[in-house]
Amino acid sequence: MDNKIPKARWLRVITPILIACIMSFMDRVNISFAMPGGMDSALGITSSMAGLAAGIFFIGYLFLQVPGGSIAVHGSGRKFIACSLIAWAIISVLTGMVTNQYQLLFLRFALGVSEGGMLPVVLTMVSNWFPDAERGRANAYVLMFAPLGGMITAPLSGFILDALNWRWLFIIEGLLSVVVMLFWWFTISDRPEEAKWLSARERDYLVTELNREREALQVLAKVQAAPLKEVFRNKSIIKLIIINFFYQTGIYGYTLWLPTILKNLTGGNMSSVGMLAVIPFVGTMMGILAMSIFSDKTGKRRLFIVLPLVGFAACLAASVTFKSNVMAAYGFLVGAGFFLQAATSAFWTIPGKVTTPEVAGRARGVINGLGNLGGFCGPYLVGVLVSLYGQSLAIYALVASLLIAALVTMLLPKECDIALVPGAKAIALAEHYAKARAKYKAPGMVYQAVSRTGL
Repeated sequence: MDNKIPKARWLRVITPILIACIMSFMDRVNISFAMPGGMDSALGITSSMAGLAAGIFFIGYLFLQVPGGSIAVHGSGRKFIACSLIAWAIISVLTGMVTNQYQLLFLRFALGVSEGGMLPVVLTMVSNWFPDAERGRANAYVLMFAPLGGMITAPLSGFILDALNWRWLFIIEGLLSVVVMLFWWFTISDRPEEAKWLSARERDYLVTELNREREALQVLAKVQAAPLKEVFRNKSIIKLIIINFFYQTGIYGYTLWLPTILKNLTGGNMSSVGMLAVIPFVGTMMGILAMSIFSDKTGKRRLFIVLPLVGFAACLAASVTFKSNVMAAYGFLVGAGFFLQAATSAFWTIPGKVTTPEVAGRARGVINGLGNLGGFCGPYLVGVLVSLYGQSLAIYALVASLLIAALVTMLLPKECDIALVPGAKAIALAEHYAKARAKYKAPGMVYQAVSRTGL
């Protein structure tokens, strides 16, 4: 960041957003530690039911995707997240009091509903505070919540389980949401105009830059609300939905079953399992950073989606092949952690390249919402296969899912690797694109017509 630009908001805005997101991740995945920590035996939960309990969260997760983003744009994201944190606290504490598996299923579904609007809300808040030149880095910091949340949840959950029991795990981590809510309420503001702590110099910079961007977007977005059917008419968007679905199947199949896999592999107590589960998430942070750097430098977005997907699949398969050697198997699980989220930065650059600006906004919502159904299928699939055929076959099923995502990625058009350009050149390019699209129906012809402009 340019040293001449004030930067107080990097601490005052990113920090509370990141902490709130980490709290949501903790409430989402702590069940993966509770199950091998005694919850399954106490409630008589089978492997398939454990997978269903972990995955049903993502069915509820669909409901507030679009409303959450709308509230953040037209209302207050600060109030929305504050209410969400209270809801997470209540649901988590109630989860610690369940007496049967059906109560558990209901509460997991309700937790998914209450968390569904979080990501669109916080990303909208980031766009209210950071101009486009800074927004990529700001988003990257926020999206680190998953590996950071894993690094915190694993040892904390293991310690609570060994010191107390699985019921206290949900109660204590639920009460933490109340503490985070208080921190959130007294530190965050929705927009620069509302922040009393912001200096006049930084406020002037933000208001000027953000207003300039909004004016430029009005030139690009001739249609404010494109019909949803336009999203499903685009073959590349359909491919992205398929890729994200199978990718999320692998991600959450791995994440939500990792403690159980480690416990079965090492035979250790939950504290040791929690410590072992930290290292893969350290690898996740390194993978996100490394692949995003290579993707930005080369512009080869498809390649840096395929490589992490194949690497993730290969490490999972190797962890099964070498399961008789505990150190080798654990090393490959750490390798899987490195590739776990490494494709995401390149993946989310593509929707804006394969459709028009007016369709891209809805497309991202559809890709995220339908793709996250893989978060239901992954844990449930693993649970069913573990109960029927054993853990090894379940992991091979995740490998197959990741390879399907890699194969579909290779079918994406070469336009995905075109570098977008900023400023007036981008507006001129968009205008040429709109004219070419009106003249030609075939994407290849549109691409050739725009390429001839020399932009």
